[in-house]
Amino acid sequence: MQQREPEASVREAQAKALASLPFDDVDDFAAAERGFLGTLDDPQIRNDKGDVVWDASTYDFVQGDAPDSVHPSLWRQSKLVAKHGLFEVVPGIYQLRGLDLSVMSVIEGDTGVIVVDPLISVETASAAMALYRTHRGDRPIHAVIHSHSHIDHFGGVLGIVGPEEVEAGKVQIVVPEGFLEHSVAENVYAGAAMSRRAGYMYGAALERGPQGQVGAGLGQTTSTGNPTILPPTLEVKATGEKHTFDGVEFEFQMAPGTEAPSEMHFYLPRYRALCMAENATHTLHNLLTLRGAVVRDPHIWSQYLTEAIERYGGEAEVVFASHHWPTWGNEAVNGFLAIQRDLYGYLHDQTLRLLNQGYNGAEIAELIQLPPALEASWSTHGYYGSVSHNVKAIYQRYMGWFDGNPARLWPHPPEALAERYVEAIGGVDRVVELAQTAFDAGDFRWAATLLDHAVFADSDHAAARALYADTLEQLAYGAENGTWRNFYLSGATELREGNFGTPTQTAAPLIIAQLTPEQLLDALAIRVNGPKAWDLDLAVDLTLTDLGRSFHVTLRNGVLIYVEREPDAATPLQLTLSKLRLIQMAGGDTQSAGIEVRGDTGVLQQILGVLDEADPDFEIVLP
Repeated sequence: MQQREPEASVREAQAKALASLPFDDVDDFAAAERGFLGTLDDPQIRNDKGDVVWDASTYDFVQGDAPDSVHPSLWRQSKLVAKHGLFEVVPGIYQLRGLDLSVMSVIEGDTGVIVVDPLISVETASAAMALYRTHRGDRPIHAVIHSHSHIDHFGGVLGIVGPEEVEAGKVQIVVPEGFLEHSVAENVYAGAAMSRRAGYMYGAALERGPQGQVGAGLGQTTSTGNPTILPPTLEVKATGEKHTFDGVEFEFQMAPGTEAPSEMHFYLPRYRALCMAENATHTLHNLLTLRGAVVRDPHIWSQYLTEAIERYGGEAEVVFASHHWPTWGNEAVNGFLAIQRDLYGYLHDQTLRLLNQGYNGAEIAELIQLPPALEASWSTHGYYGSVSHNVKAIYQRYMGWFDGNPARLWPHPPEALAERYVEAIGGVDRVVELAQTAFDAGDFRWAATLLDHAVFADSDHAAARALYADTLEQLAYGAENGTWRNFYLSGATELREGNFGTPTQTAAPLIIAQLTPEQLLDALAIRVNGPKAWDLDLAVDLTLTDLGRSFHVTLRNGVLIYVEREPDAATPLQLTLSKLRLIQMAGGDTQSAGIEVRGDTGVLQQILGVLDEADPDFEIVLP
């Protein structure tokens, strides 16, 4: 892949950042090294086929001073996050860091351990647990706690415990209320689109290096192993709820609707330690993640941080989370939580103030600056979320996509819009000429806008694609935000080399298997090709033998509807099968055993015939 060096304007901006930011503050480096006990003998973690799903050594290059091709602040963050191994938080609490996007914590009890947030993949979780046992002994796992409903906090669970241990009551699976519903729904309903965009966001397919992927701010990237899930045995529902596992008392604080729709913190009186899940990390987090999600609520996020300070700030001597390194000392703990609280509160309140003065999201994003005290804290910098896209998310949460300007109410879609812009400007060659002028002047944002139209009007125009890739690369070099850098570099890579697809699939079989019947039928409804099904009027009764439940399913006007009720002999088709067999049938397997059929089998074929498969390789940077 032919890459350009950073342009003069990028180098100048990097130098300005280096001179203006408090790089003499190195406390985070001491914190990130504190308690280090050791790391993997082999930094490569492999799956059963021998494929590498994680390689911690690929970030060994993140050393020394920042190159001109990386924002110095992002380089600093990546140096911190790339540290990998087993770390002691306090005697009795240990963390496995740098072995996946997230952090796995191990809390020692009277006879064994409680594991918190076992990473994305069974392979990385297994390797992390083996590393812990190398240094701390082979202690049995009595409970696994999932702090929230994102895959990097539950996906590796079958790498550390087996379902038979859970079924036998030897291991508790502890989750916040609503965990299972939200965790499986997010990875299935919009899973294909989110996964494809996550490939851009985390840069898992990008080359590592000073001109490539250097990290994602919250962690370095996502592992590419096998994600799994186990049904919970204990659902925590109320703040102040206490449970004891292996002699260790946990007091939980509910925090739904913050970084995840189902999330909780907990306090450990034995260790005077507070776990903040993913709501207080060493970065500004996302209010709307670039991979796609429901917009999060910064107001309630800020309030839950206030509640944590009020409930536990008087006692806690250490605060840790499921990403990054801990903060020690009561005064520092309270200061860190307060800075994080003020960060989300400020963005919320100031965005609302400005939208009520008539500014739209894009305008507010250009206007808002953080107060000096917040800007001076490294933990508020936008390595993962950014002020710019978070402000737009807040605007979207309250006002929606429409900014009130009637000319923007019904614009042409991107490809049609591009054709008209390019024609008005004078053709693709003229657009590329103007973009080159903008590029040479260091206005890469304008060059990217022009070239976006150019390639959407003529995706095969070699000069437009080449300059567009160069432009995105320069935007990447100048980005403090790790996920912005990855998006820009992913776009540049696909313009030059073609579509790299989806490196990590979240809709894994074991996750799909946890769908409730209602969620499974919803997932089928999402796949119905409406126009192909307009003229169909079909009905089928499903009886799920393993659950003892029956559903009447209809397909009319392109809409699949279901109601739970007993089978009716008048229904044209009746199917009796297990939920697993229903999942297999929805995937196209109608021939294998395990289905009892009564009635018109043509009904089933007609329904299956109008189900579309998701496209995991759809284009992003091209039409």
